[in-house]
Amino acid sequence: MTDALRPMTRQRLYEQVLDRLRQYVTEGGLKAGDRLPPERDLAQRLGVSRASVKQAIVVLEVQGLVEARHGGGTYLVRDSLDVEPVEKMVERRRRLPDVLEAREALETKLAELAAERRTEDDLAAMRAALAHMAGEIEENGPGAEGDRLFHAAVTAAAHSSLLAEFMRSIAGQIAESRTESLRQPGRPARSLSQHQAILDAIAARQPRQAATAMRRHVRTVAKVRLLDWEPGEPGEPGEQG
Repeated sequence: MTDALRPMTRQRLYEQVLDRLRQYVTEGGLKAGDRLPPERDLAQRLGVSRASVKQAIVVLEVQGLVEARHGGGTYLVRDSLDVEPVEKMVERRRRLPDVLEAREALETKLAELAAERRTEDDLAAMRAALAHMAGEIEENGPGAEGDRLFHAAVTAAAHSSLLAEFMRSIAGQIAESRTESLRQPGRPARSLSQHQAILDAIAARQPRQAATAMRRHVRTVAKVRLLDWEPGEPGEPGEQG
């Protein structure tokens, strides 16, 4: 059956708020570190409920675009609000648990095998990846490329062509989960520390410890705000202006 004639939907009110906030930041020349107006003021100026403003702010937080400080207002993390469409967030939220489940199963085994089979060249690649990630974080980046390089190095160190093929087959989904995780406040530095623990176990040829360290890391990756976010439906209570 074709999906082309599915029922039409109306844009959620907080999505309209997101559009206005993006325009406000652009026209106002706001930069990272600048504070957005209080929710009450935004609601009054936009003619919507505070609930709709709050829902919009949560979406911005989930995407790592703003930081809401308890009792201290909402601040821009970047120089613009390039908001991902809500429907894309909904789709990613739907598939993310399966991706994280697959990552835990595959990468835990890869770490165990890497501790048994790694070479000095493998260790050198892992150390280089962590150095790259540390450099990214020092420059206030999320460390995504160093993260990718490290997990690729662990996969290579397992010397399992079939498991490596499995990892390649879900590379796009893994990249999504990586981005989602590293946008969490404080996560890049924590991931770097966890990577070091994985490397230490692999270098010491401790398969069980390597698997445990990787499992702990992937379960940390799974703790993202997106999975706690509820998109709501257009026109539902609390969405009216």
